[in-house]
Amino acid sequence: MADMHGRLTGRAGVCLGTLGPGERVVDVGAGAGIDSLIAATMVGPTGQVVGVDMTPEMLGKARRNAVAAGLSTVEFREGYGEALPVPDGWADVVISNGVLNLFPDKSAGLREMARVLKPGGRLQIGDIIVQKAVPESAKRKIDLWTG
Repeated sequence: MADMHGRLTGRAGVCLGTLGPGERVVDVGAGAGIDSLIAATMVGPTGQVVGVDMTPEMLGKARRNAVAAGLSTVEFREGYGEALPVPDGWADVVISNGVLNLFPDKSAGLREMARVLKPGGRLQIGDIIVQKAVPESAKRKIDLWTG
């Protein structure tokens, strides 16, 4: 979905910017694939979207959602934000919605996002900032992060 200005809007209504026809997009921390599916509709049949998530359960859900939406230009791959399963310089745009704050090594994640971007590519992040570290017990409760 896009807002009235053509910006990608996904989970929690976060605006992730405009995506154009034919662009290649990587969605870091794709979860159930909602932002990836929105991106796929925006880039159209000549574009490509790769959603990356570390949890097999969410990847399964994302793949089912893509089939249900009839979108063949989106695929979902298992991986971590700090080691994206995407070639160097592949993406026009990297999006990430509510995930960077969960990376144990944020610098490594940002370097990895930069690695997969083409020269002049765009990094579009929507996230939250916490004043103190999230307890390990909360990090292990997947339902808190995927609800």
